Amino acid sequence: MGLRSFTLHDLINRNARLYGSNTALVFGDQRVTHAQYAERTARLAAGLAAAGVGQGDRLAILAPNGLEYVDLFGAAAQLGAIVVPINWRLSAEEVAYVIEDAAPRVLIVADEFKALLPQQGLDGMQRYTLGAAQAPWQAVSALYLDRTTVPPADLNDDEGIVIIHTAAVGGRPRGALLSHRGLISASLQTQLAWSLTPADVNLGVLPLFHVAAIGFLLATQQAGGATLLMTRFDPPSLVKHIDEDGGSLIGTFPPMLGALLDAAAAQGSALARLRVVSGIDVPETIARLRITCPHATFWSAYGQTETSGSVSLAPFDECPGSAGRPTALNTVAVVDELDRPLPVGATGEIVVRGPMVFQGYWRCEADNAFTLRNGWHHTGDMGRIDAEGYLWYSGRSPAKELIKPGGENVYPAEVERAILEHPALAQAVVVGVPDVQWGEAVKAVCVLKAGHILSAEDLIEFVGARIARYKKPKHVVFVSALPLGSADSIDRAAVKAAHGGA
Repeated sequence: MGLRSFTLHDLINRNARLYGSNTALVFGDQRVTHAQYAERTARLAAGLAAAGVGQGDRLAILAPNGLEYVDLFGAAAQLGAIVVPINWRLSAEEVAYVIEDAAPRVLIVADEFKALLPQQGLDGMQRYTLGAAQAPWQAVSALYLDRTTVPPADLNDDEGIVIIHTAAVGGRPRGALLSHRGLISASLQTQLAWSLTPADVNLGVLPLFHVAAIGFLLATQQAGGATLLMTRFDPPSLVKHIDEDGGSLIGTFPPMLGALLDAAAAQGSALARLRVVSGIDVPETIARLRITCPHATFWSAYGQTETSGSVSLAPFDECPGSAGRPTALNTVAVVDELDRPLPVGATGEIVVRGPMVFQGYWRCEADNAFTLRNGWHHTGDMGRIDAEGYLWYSGRSPAKELIKPGGENVYPAEVERAILEHPALAQAVVVGVPDVQWGEAVKAVCVLKAGHILSAEDLIEFVGARIARYKKPKHVVFVSALPLGSADSIDRAAVKAAHGGA
């Protein structure tokens, strides 16, 4: 281990010493202490090492939240390997692309997601199932060896530990490589901001293929607390876990918080143990939380997968509408198109530098040169910083138009590419529109080829069969022509101005 490095492996073993008998993880009726978690990760690391896994190898996992998922992070940290969490909401085509891009040595898959796997391209990968073993699949349980003497890899904490594939401007996912240093820096700032202690319990309902879920898990680990892992969002169960298991913090995206408050009202619960909620939601729902749970605080934030988590943070009521103030270990600025700092209150691109900035996109050198130019990570998001230092998000830059239904990232280019695979379509522009339930929804403005007829419903299902269903359009409008700008290209701004309503 590096003289001046502190990795996820160090964090796990520190917790085993300091909080060994405290609960670290809860999954169903299984409870794992911090000492037991360190032992589990060491046993899994031993099995992976025996299977030939070494520093830099990728370990892909396609599964719901569970103990093996969290064990994999710890085992990879010990070996210097890299975990590739795969979003199980993706289409089979998208899953195949992620696997091809990451080229993992090991693939771990839950039985319910095997149908998403490609029929070809898995040769040479060691395949493990969370279910019953059946050739060519081996049981994950066989990887847990009693021999736990595998020495930790000699690596620095700026080396990669996770690759999370994010939506791409050009229509293909890009794998953001996050480092030990980035994730630990992010979680440490969160732990301090929320005053987390060993008594805190993280309601781990967000899927672990999201950086937000990993951040909540690690922030709670930093404090020596526990994470209650859940495989799906079930509001009545969440109410019970808050009331009976001391659930004190949760990450949410629309419409999760509203559904949780509805379930609490139906069960007569005041959610008395809940004290930290963070994510995205509308002011009306946050106001409901304030009334129902005056003891809980909703925290506003700004961050990306590429920044390992939130780089600005503050209680919502401290400055309603803002994304909080920059956290301690980040420099956040707003610049013009020449990367010149803009004055207070001026709107420009949000840029970030500090230990949380990712290592770059996996095998995307041209994108890295552009995104990480001039000593800054260029977020592609627009914003301003006021006189008190609060960051105000203003939307996406023209080069990075992005739609976020329910907190997921959807780039128009992805959806447009899928739409234009339909033989009846001549042109298409995809925009984001306000949505009461999901915060934002996907809307497609389309031009049919001469002589073709197509319903909105049929097009929506066509797209949903090709990409993740959360990316398919919720609204479709057919028009005779799209407005043109310079050089006879489609004027996307004009399309959005005309069709950007719900």
